[in-house]
Amino acid sequence: MPNEASQAFPSEQPLSGTDSSVPHSARITNYWLGGKDHYAVDREAGERYRRTFPEIVDMSLAGRKFLARAVGFLVDSGIRQFLDIGTGLPTADNTHELAQRRAPESRIVYVDNDPMVLAHARVLLTSTPEGAADYLEADLREPKAILDGAARLLDYREPVAVMLMGVVGHIADDDELRGIIGELLDAVVPGSYLLVGDGTNLAPEQVSAQDTYNESGTEPYRLRSPEQLASLFDGLELVEPGLVPAARWRPEDDGSPSEVVSRCGLARKP
Repeated sequence: MPNEASQAFPSEQPLSGTDSSVPHSARITNYWLGGKDHYAVDREAGERYRRTFPEIVDMSLAGRKFLARAVGFLVDSGIRQFLDIGTGLPTADNTHELAQRRAPESRIVYVDNDPMVLAHARVLLTSTPEGAADYLEADLREPKAILDGAARLLDYREPVAVMLMGVVGHIADDDELRGIIGELLDAVVPGSYLLVGDGTNLAPEQVSAQDTYNESGTEPYRLRSPEQLASLFDGLELVEPGLVPAARWRPEDDGSPSEVVSRCGLARKP
């Protein structure tokens, strides 16, 4: 848990376009990860969630570790283009840093709909000279706008990794979500990949914490079963070991929490 006494919190004056009166998932996750880009309302919501479901901090950390391993796998598999949707607030080891560390020519487009994320991205998401990194303000519900905007940087004639970490729960309807993912994948060539990581409804404590969060006035988030998440990969070739807890996906000695109820997976478009 972050230590509030030692944190350098930002001004409680919100950035233009930011509503600091209701919690926001990107800022809460930043709080759980030990960042400083959040408001009092986010810290209060994050602490309420953590008291009901203490494992949420480990789950957030495990997700970041999975991201690092998955991006490494993608780069080693020849992927040089990444479409990171719902990226959240920049922290250490963002997608472009992970990819360009191995392949400096990599190109990354980040997508989010929070003005605070946009402001930080403009300052912090600096690319290598050989590659490129850009930020697109858009919503997952607008796949055409995402694809059109990302086309400024990404070449859809080459494979792309479409990344959905901690974001699919913003789309409550299963058919709508599958339609969005289908539209995104229809735009990329065979050899592209889909990455999904999200919480599940396996732990009653997390379901209770999520219900309380959803009643706080913020945008609600739906937790799905592992089977429902697995269905998002239908028609794709799942990379071993499939859809599994974050720490079990090609584990390394990277300090990942040993067991969490989230599920993460990566699949290739045939």
